[in-house]
Amino acid sequence: MAEKIDAHHHLWRYSAAEYGWLDEEMKELRRDFLPADLTAEMRGAGIDGTVVVQARQTLEETRWLLDLAEVDDAIRGVVGWAPIAGEEFPGVMEEFENRPKLKGLRHVIQGEEDENYILRADFNAGIYAMQDSGLVYDLLIYERQLPQTIEFVDAYPEQIFVLDHIAKPRIGEGAMEPWAANLHELALRQNVWCKVSGLVTEANWKSWTPETLRPYLDVVVDAFGPERLMVGSDWPVCLVASGYAQWFEVLRTYFAEYSESERDAIFGGTAMQVYQL
Repeated sequence: MAEKIDAHHHLWRYSAAEYGWLDEEMKELRRDFLPADLTAEMRGAGIDGTVVVQARQTLEETRWLLDLAEVDDAIRGVVGWAPIAGEEFPGVMEEFENRPKLKGLRHVIQGEEDENYILRADFNAGIYAMQDSGLVYDLLIYERQLPQTIEFVDAYPEQIFVLDHIAKPRIGEGAMEPWAANLHELALRQNVWCKVSGLVTEANWKSWTPETLRPYLDVVVDAFGPERLMVGSDWPVCLVASGYAQWFEVLRTYFAEYSESERDAIFGGTAMQVYQL
C-alpha cells in the first residue's frame, strides 16, 4: 500500500505586510501555521507525508521551507519560488543544487495583471533554463488562463507540469464551461498532472456539499484519468471552507469505488513518483 501524501499545503509565520491577500473574509488565517500544527492535522486524516508549496514570492521563504523540510521527515518535498523571469535566475538556482528536498518551483501566475504573463519572453527564458534541473513546475492559474497555459505547455514537451487546484473553476457560480473543454484540451498533454485540491475555496464557503463538487471532480477524472491525479489539502487556506480531515474524507468517499491500485496512486503514489519524493 502506497503512503498517503498531501501534495499541496502551505506553512507560514503571519505578518500583515507579507500576507496582504488574507483579507477580512479570511481573517481566521491571520496567524502562524507551522509544522506542529500540520502534524496534528495529518495524524487526524491518516496522512503520512506532504509537499509544502510557496505562499510568498521570496527566496527567503523558499530557504525557510527547505530548512523546515530538512528537520521534519513528514515534509517530503518543497515547491518553492525563485525569480524565474529574472536574468539572475540561473545563478540563483546554483544555491539550491545541494537542497534535495526542493522538488519544484511555482510562480503566482493568477496574481499577475498581465493575463499573458505565462507567455512572456523573460519568464519563458527561465523555464527553458530550468528544464535540465529535474524540477517540476506547478501551474497556478485561474480557469480563464487555460488557453495561454496550453500554449505555454506546448513549448516544453519534456518538462513536467502539475496543475494546481484543477485550474480554479468558478464552482461558486456553477459554471462548467469553458473550463471543462479547456481542461480536457490541456490534459491531452501527457507531461501534465493535476492536483485535486482547492475546490472548496472556489465553491460557496458556507454552503458547498460533496454533490456541489462532484460534477467538477467528474470532469477532472475524465480529463486526466486516475493515473495523473494527486490529492492535496491546500491547508490552511482550505480552513475557510473545510477542515483538513473533512476534505480528505470527501475525497475518500468520492474515490471509494475506484480500484485499490487507482486509489493508491491518487492518494500518494503519483505524487511520490512525479515529485520524486
